[in-house]
This record gives sequence, C-alpha cells and structure tokens, in this order.
Amino acid sequence: MKRVYTAKDIDEILRGGGTLPADAILTPQAREIAAARAGVTAAVSSGGRSANVGAKEYKVPEKEYKWKPGGDPKTPQELEKFFFSPEIEKLKALIVDLGRRSYGKNYNDGNGGNFSVRVGDNLVLCTPTMISKGSMSVADMCLVDMDGNQLAGRRKRTSEVLAHLAIMKRQPMAKACCHAHPPHATAFALAGKTPPRCVNPETEIFIGQVGLANYGTPGTQHMANAVGEVGVDHDCVFMVNHGVMTWASDIETAFWKMENVEAHCYTSMLAFQIGGPRKFSDGDAAELLKIRKSMGMVDQAGLTECTLCNGKDEFRPACVCSAKSPEKTEGAGYDCDAEKIVARITQMVMSELKK
Repeated sequence: MKRVYTAKDIDEILRGGGTLPADAILTPQAREIAAARAGVTAAVSSGGRSANVGAKEYKVPEKEYKWKPGGDPKTPQELEKFFFSPEIEKLKALIVDLGRRSYGKNYNDGNGGNFSVRVGDNLVLCTPTMISKGSMSVADMCLVDMDGNQLAGRRKRTSEVLAHLAIMKRQPMAKACCHAHPPHATAFALAGKTPPRCVNPETEIFIGQVGLANYGTPGTQHMANAVGEVGVDHDCVFMVNHGVMTWASDIETAFWKMENVEAHCYTSMLAFQIGGPRKFSDGDAAELLKIRKSMGMVDQAGLTECTLCNGKDEFRPACVCSAKSPEKTEGAGYDCDAEKIVARITQMVMSELKK
C-alpha cells in the first residue's frame, strides 16, 4: 500500500535533505509545503498521474509535427509504412476528433470543411471528399503530395486541399490548415467584410487582421491561388461568398483560430446591436502586438486600423470603418455612411414606438 505523507512528514524530509518516493501521495497541506520550497521537485501521484512540484520551469507541450528534411518515403512500401506509422495514426485520430468537435459546433454543414497537416517535404495528410466531419474515422484519411496528387488512403482526397497547399507553398510557417463554415464568421465572408479590430485582446493576439480572398469556384486552382496569396500574411482568411480558412504550425491551433474568429464575429454582431464595440487605444494594441510576435505569429503590417474613427469622447461607440485588406482585395470592412443611416433609421423607429 502506498504511503500518504502529511505536512509534518514533508517538513521532516525536506529539512533532512531527503527526497520523496516517486509514488508518494500527499495531503493538500503537504502538497502546498512541497511546492513552496524553492528548488525542491517531488513526484506527486494522484489517480495514476504524476506532476512535478516546485519545478523551476513548466513547458508548453509541443504540438507541431516535425519531420526530417529530405527524409520523405519514396517507394510504395515506404509510403505504406509511413502512412500507418504510430505518429501518423495519432495525427489521423486528432483530425477525426477535431472534425467531431467542429461538426458539433455547427461549423460544418453536410460534408463541408476540411483539415490538413503537412507531414513531410512533399507530404500532406488531409481529409477526404464527400464526408461529414462528424462521422469520419481514422481509416478515412488521405495522403497527398504538395501538388495535390493522392499517394495513399482508401477514399478520394478533398478537392479543396489545393487551397491548403497554396498557403503551405507560399508560407513556410503554415504546417496545418482548417477550413470551415462557422455561421457568424461566414456571414462576414458572404458580405465581403472583415470583423472590427482593436476591440478584443484575444483576437488581436491570435488572429490580428483577417485577410479577404476574392471568390473562386471551390476546389479550383483559381480559388486556391486567391486564398494562397492572402494567406501569406494572414493566418485567418475569409473566402468571399464561401467560408473561412485558418492556419498554424499545428492542426489543433489552426482549429482554435477558427473558434477565436467565430466567437469574435458573433460577439461583434451582438455589440453592434447595442451601440457598437468600443475600441482600445493604440498603446494597448501595440502591447498586444508584442505578445503576438513573441508567440511566433505571422507578422502583419501596421496598426493603422486601430486609429480609425476614434472620437474624443472615450465612451462614444466605435464606428468600425474599412479594415485594411490586401491590395488585390476589394470590399473589405464597414461602410460608415451606411452605419450612420442605419443608426438614424433605428432612432426614428424607436421614437415612433414610444408614441
């Protein structure tokens, strides 16, 4: 039977220069004492799990899939072994899980949306075509090269992987892509608009300026090129009249960005209904930009968007004007004149209702 150590036991051990057994079980007070002693690390067992107590540094788990450059499998036998290797099987399972989570959030209607992970110099794992993201299995995953040619998998790869590959070819930081149709973010994309800037700290750090890619027929190289060009400088791209694409160094982070931008668009729409989101200062925005850069996010040009429509009255609802978009893209942002007209009509309606 494992021994339970009390606060008195821990104090005596630490004063005597001893160490705790690897399978030690600590009372709550004993745990606090052990954690408070600088430089002392103890293995604490709880429910079959262990954790370092009093460690000098705690690391963030590494989620990016890393491959050996020049080490791609060549022969059919090597490709098969690689495709069913434990590392790739683990990635497949993660994609299946993300698909279920995405479908459960109403991000993917029918067979919409797709995922991809770069797993070699010329290898990309992706989801198949014509399948609900809520009912995928590990056995459904596909393997393609960087030109979209299918190398392995029992099902046909998604045609829209071309857009993923277009970003990966142009932006080395993009190792995984997520495409979906979350309703509120997609509403912005259908309108050819981008959400407001400098109103939400998390959005500024993890998304920054949303890119806007002109419409192209889904699954075509034309669409892929449009998304790829915009995706170079934006890790979140609104595909006009289509949906949303996010990328990151790993697939789970790419999905988190999808959640981030959907939540931002949803809450922004609510904020517009009660007067409009209130912007924070350029200085505050600059602090967030530092955090973004420290996390290795793609660098974006300037913070000029945050200076738009700043009134002297700090309680004045922000008028969100045209957000800066790629030079080749038109129609991004909000029409401030239209916003004023809507506000005036709303005031008239409210006045009539009060009569």
